[in-house]
Amino acid sequence: MESSFKLLIIDDDQNILNLLGNFLKAIHYDVVCETSSLDGLKQIEDDQNRFDLIITDLVMPDISGIGLISILKKDYPHIPIIAITGKGAEPEKLSLEAKADAVLKKPFEMSYLKKVISELLSRHD
Repeated sequence: MESSFKLLIIDDDQNILNLLGNFLKAIHYDVVCETSSLDGLKQIEDDQNRFDLIITDLVMPDISGIGLISILKKDYPHIPIIAITGKGAEPEKLSLEAKADAVLKKPFEMSYLKKVISELLSRHD
C-alpha cells in the first residue's frame, strides 16, 4: 500500500529526524527531512515539492518553529502543521497562537503521531 501523501519533517536534532522519518516511511508516507527551518522553507517554496503535511520542531537555531508556522500559515494556509516540542507549556501556547493544527509534546508515542497525521490528512482531502 503506497501512500500518495508527502510529508516534510523539520527538526534540528538529527536523531529525532531519523526516528520520525524512518517511522513515517515504514507506514508508507513519502517523507522529506530537513535539519533547519530555512532548508525546510526552501523545500516548501520549490514548486516541485507539494507537501500534504508539515511536522516542525518549535525550538530551532535559524527561524524558530513558531516563526516558520506563522510564515507557512500565511503563504500555505491549506497545509496542516504539527508542532513538536520538548520545552514546557509556553512554546505549546505560542504554537497554537501561530495556528499550528496540532502540538505534540516530546516524547510522544509514534502511534499517537500516526493518529494525528491521519486525522489531519483526512480533513484536508
